[in-house]
Amino acid sequence: MGLWYVNADTLAGSRFLLSPLAEVFASLKLLHRGTASHPGERAWLDAHLPAYRGRLAGDPVTALLVRCGLGPAWIADFLTPTPRDGESFEEGVARVRAASPAKARGNVAVALRGPLPALLDRDDLPERAADLFTWVWAETVQPYWDRRRRILEADVIARTTQLSQGGWAAAMDALRPGRTRWLGGNRLQVNLHEYPPREISGAELFFVPVTPQTGWVSWEEPDRYALVYPCAGVLAQGSRRAVPESLGALLGPARAGVLVLLDSPMSTSQLIAVTGQGLGSVGRHLRVLREARLVERRRVGRSVLYSRTAAGEVLVTAQRG
Repeated sequence: MGLWYVNADTLAGSRFLLSPLAEVFASLKLLHRGTASHPGERAWLDAHLPAYRGRLAGDPVTALLVRCGLGPAWIADFLTPTPRDGESFEEGVARVRAASPAKARGNVAVALRGPLPALLDRDDLPERAADLFTWVWAETVQPYWDRRRRILEADVIARTTQLSQGGWAAAMDALRPGRTRWLGGNRLQVNLHEYPPREISGAELFFVPVTPQTGWVSWEEPDRYALVYPCAGVLAQGSRRAVPESLGALLGPARAGVLVLLDSPMSTSQLIAVTGQGLGSVGRHLRVLREARLVERRRVGRSVLYSRTAAGEVLVTAQRG
């Protein structure tokens, strides 16, 4: 398993950040995989997979670069530069474009665990990767970015709340269950790959959420390390949960939708992210639901989390049945 040794200072200074470039690469991985993990991803793939496949069909070099660069067990490092705080997509993709051609070829060979295909023995691999990333951003991510950014911000709130409640063990174990774990003794398991442990004490450590259900690690030795993880499923899936027609008639569709989403506790920011409603609307719905004793709230650290009461649970369960 992949291990990072992290001292107390590095852990205390670690932080969450958002990265448009990471979101683009995660979306590229989803397009490459072509299979969805929930209905929201299925709808997105239905909308964009044909155009993506058509683009690669007309560019066999880039198509081969994607297949090889994503590798059987490892990603070519130049495709995943370590995210930087506040970096725009344009700034991030410029770092991909500026990668050394020799480094890019070497990274692809490592990802393949074998010789570089003759078709990829060329100097324009960084340029081709950057052009593809730019297409994925413009065609499949940027149109949804405002909503995705709200979802990612909500995930960070949820993770920091989890950290304040259960400490690093709980927070790390939940990032990529079964893959990431806080093992104690300054040991952070970051994946299941059998690679030599890395001593990262004294470096910057970042945790970066993406909405597709995927993840990876990246680094700029010896100073910067990042663990990219999929945001919580309830957020990534969005507000596509069906609201029973009878419940919508009783409470109003928008208010019923808020109640249905509270299968697990959520903050106002999370509800705004997944419903697309404004702060005022979500606040009014929560107030009415609390007054009707269908929802309750409690403070956890700096966050206020809302959940269904027993009465709200009975109402939702009965309507679903």
